[in-house]
Amino acid sequence: MKRFILGVMSCVTCFVLGQAVTANASVKVYNQRSTALINHPSRARTLNNSNVKYVKVPKNYTHMKATSQFNEVKAVSGKKVTFKTHFLLPYPGKDNQHWGNPQSIAVSKSGYMYIVYCPTNTRNEGRIIRLDMKRLTQLGVTKEPKLLQSAYIKKHGKYSDKQKDVQRAVKVGGMFDTGHGQSLAYNLKSHALYMWRDNETKSGAPTSTGGYIQHISTATLKPDRAISFHLVSHGFIHGGHTLTFDKYGSAYFWSNPGNGANIYKGNISTHHVIFRRTDQVLKHQPGTHIQSMGYNAKRGRLYLISDDSIASFPANKLNGHGSLTNSSFEWSGLTPKRETEGLTFDSTGHGYLLCNHSPEVLLSTTVY
Repeated sequence: MKRFILGVMSCVTCFVLGQAVTANASVKVYNQRSTALINHPSRARTLNNSNVKYVKVPKNYTHMKATSQFNEVKAVSGKKVTFKTHFLLPYPGKDNQHWGNPQSIAVSKSGYMYIVYCPTNTRNEGRIIRLDMKRLTQLGVTKEPKLLQSAYIKKHGKYSDKQKDVQRAVKVGGMFDTGHGQSLAYNLKSHALYMWRDNETKSGAPTSTGGYIQHISTATLKPDRAISFHLVSHGFIHGGHTLTFDKYGSAYFWSNPGNGANIYKGNISTHHVIFRRTDQVLKHQPGTHIQSMGYNAKRGRLYLISDDSIASFPANKLNGHGSLTNSSFEWSGLTPKRETEGLTFDSTGHGYLLCNHSPEVLLSTTVY
């Protein structure tokens, strides 16, 4: 925590409004002078989206058995969907590293999967790993998931040739300031990776009244530039925990300031951020915790993810003053209670579900 505070102080002293400055040696930070929020409180109206059911976070999550090679997560209510094990994620990590909890997931057009890990013994820090999905499939990992899970466990003091092959399909990034880490997202239009840095105190309160979005280098798996800005309305700090992009390059996030699910739409460029709160506030959100947000280009739908609960609706119905109705919504209540961290999609419309306890990625058996 001390290192983070010093880093922020050093950045503040060198900011020049509207210009790029270098922070932490390798990250260019653009300090945005204008507000990043367009807000029209008088236009907001509440939509009774009763198709979405609220799922309370469980007292205890279901932990998968260590001997299990294939797991399943499926809907027991609402829209039917079944997710089956695709990747059992490495445990432990490279060089016996404790990567910690996976927090978010993104899949690129070229077939790379990116996952943010945040160790439980650090605060606001984590790393990104990249999985070459095509190569891992060629190596038989999807048929024998434990090949990936045990990739960094030596046998008789050394790695097998198969383990070395699997390791070469995994790129491990270094630690950096991630914040909570839930917001990694891939821009389908620009092919860029972005994430909020939403640093929190031990109690979960934000450490800053400003917003900070990082562009992630696919070469280093660390930030190479960032935008610092303000996104504040009526005392609430909006954003930071979720992020997704549609096929047109528009960015989205959602929050709950106390009146229901607020959806924001905007754009992120090299040195500028702008968002507007869309005009329909959703009375019913899917669950206790805001875990992530996803977008399925095949169906043109946005997804709000809470623990074991997923709601979705057409992205284009946010345009203008909003034309969502209750019938626009689909909702799935999932079992077992795994702590669903993230959901992203490939070009075919199949969903990759990131779950904890134990860390894995499951793939939907149908277009979802």
